[in-house]
Amino acid sequence: MDKQGGKPAGQRRRQATIVDVAETAGVAIGTVSRHLNGLPVRAANRDQIERAIAELGYRRNSVAVSMKTDTTRIVGLMVPSLGEFHAALLEKLSRKMRLTGRAVLSFCHDMQPQSITEGLEFFASHRVDALVIDGEERLRSQILKYVDEGLIVVLYDNDIPGLPVDRVFVENRKASARLVDHLLDLGHKRVATIHGNLRDSAARDRLAGFHDAYASRGMAAAPDLVVSGDWRETGGYACLRDLMALPAPPTAVFSANYNMTLGALTWAREEGLGIPDDLSLVSFDDIPAFRMHSPGITAVGQPVEKLAEAIIELLSDRLANPDTMGRRTVAIDCDIILRGSARRAR
Repeated sequence: MDKQGGKPAGQRRRQATIVDVAETAGVAIGTVSRHLNGLPVRAANRDQIERAIAELGYRRNSVAVSMKTDTTRIVGLMVPSLGEFHAALLEKLSRKMRLTGRAVLSFCHDMQPQSITEGLEFFASHRVDALVIDGEERLRSQILKYVDEGLIVVLYDNDIPGLPVDRVFVENRKASARLVDHLLDLGHKRVATIHGNLRDSAARDRLAGFHDAYASRGMAAAPDLVVSGDWRETGGYACLRDLMALPAPPTAVFSANYNMTLGALTWAREEGLGIPDDLSLVSFDDIPAFRMHSPGITAVGQPVEKLAEAIIELLSDRLANPDTMGRRTVAIDCDIILRGSARRAR
């Protein structure tokens, strides 16, 4: 016995159970079970349960749960890279998924076909509860095989048309049209766009929004003002160089992602081209560097937190009813952050 006459020395403390958590939280055992299984419960109950779990040091037996429910409590996230947007989504998704009792496991594939195949097989072999993936149309047949085997999939950022899965996208087309419309409102007649790789639905939607803004005024963009930067910083650099070498260069440019915008800004600085005195420049995607730039860069802000919340809500519904066919699409509006990089045309 120990000196206080308690339990024999070395005896392990009894592990807290779900019953203990329910009693401490003052809720029903079923409510605790729902929360631990990632199902929605009232916010007040959820907070009480989380406090009780922390107070009691409750640890779920993940192996036993996996054997009993055929779940692993792990959600896979496949990303092409860990740039600003995808890294921010990973952080938000991980923090919010943790509240449902699940962890997020990420895999970066760098758009390499073999790496993508390996990532899909990795997640399938580890029996993740679900997979969140930036769509790539060339993957349709591969992903469909796993969907047919019961893997729950949510697409974000880019679509794979016809795939029977859930989707969470921002309003790429609408936001792009609003931003280009802002430039046209400022009196610019020659507005150019540096667009992404058109194999991606996001690139096609943002380019369509660019044309929508022109069409709404009974106008059309000159073909030489529509150029591809392939989503890359080097592409943005080369595109702005070529645009400004035209006999009639643009007075304003809409860049379809932050990488290409950074490349364009680099060329402008090297050439002594003033933003916005010599050229108005706006961007899809908002990053901290745009706030620090002088002047600040007007941009479309993707609501990453809302994206993460929508993904988790879809997953929670599907995991609660895994036999339902997933074909829901959630479309989220974007904010336009007006700064100083666009001015009225002379």
